[in-house]
Amino acid sequence: MKLSARIVGATVGPLTQAIDARWLMAYAAALGESDARYFDTCGALVAHPLFPVCYEWPAAVAARERSIPAAVYARVVHATHDLKLHRLPAAGDALHTTAQVVAAVQRAPGAFVVTRMETRDAAGDLVSVTDYGSLYRGVALEGGDCIDGSGPDEAPAPSAPLPNVGEVAVLVNLAHVYTECARIWNPIHTDLATAHAAGLPGLILHGTATLALSVSKVLSAFGDDPARVRRVRCRFAGMVPMPSVLDVRAVRTQQAGDALLFETTCAGATVVSRGAIDLA
Repeated sequence: MKLSARIVGATVGPLTQAIDARWLMAYAAALGESDARYFDTCGALVAHPLFPVCYEWPAAVAARERSIPAAVYARVVHATHDLKLHRLPAAGDALHTTAQVVAAVQRAPGAFVVTRMETRDAAGDLVSVTDYGSLYRGVALEGGDCIDGSGPDEAPAPSAPLPNVGEVAVLVNLAHVYTECARIWNPIHTDLATAHAAGLPGLILHGTATLALSVSKVLSAFGDDPARVRRVRCRFAGMVPMPSVLDVRAVRTQQAGDALLFETTCAGATVVSRGAIDLA
């Protein structure tokens, strides 16, 4: 199966999403958050740092439908995520997201494609930019590697084992709750027949949910303010079944600004690696 490198440059949008308090709170609730700031409609309601995945989803789907053949898309896994926050989204925002394929690179397991989602507010100011890396397993890239601008920028691997900061219980119905609260619909996570057709023994949790749960646990463990988060990036290294338990490990580093390095395992296997949260 093949994919043409000519998909680089394909663009969709801007697509507009209206952000309201109900959506912000539902997303935090799906993650089991207890921090009052995520639910404070009497004061300064704070968005979870991973909330951008919610308003980016329609643009991501549109970009995929424009550039990736359906048979190729069936082989996709979410491989990397790099979110840069210029500010947290807020209730009342009208956000406009443009998605563009910015890289297609041949890797040993398959074709690696990066889609960049750039979101601006009604004034035209940047709110967030996400590089969403997808690996199409067993797919050959035609036309050679093609990168438009800068390529993927991963966090460095930890130089020593990270200390454990806590566990996160993944309930058997979490994918269904997350799907509805995030408004992210991908049937491999909630439709058992679709999961079986993809060769999976059962439903798996969304990668963005695994990342968001990890970020929540790390911020809580170090007592950091979610409003300070300016960047979140990671590799996805494995699948999370339901029910299960996530083990999160993290450390603070000051080597290149204030940052929290983390990784997450499930049943002893790494599911999130090279995680990093950059703080203002």
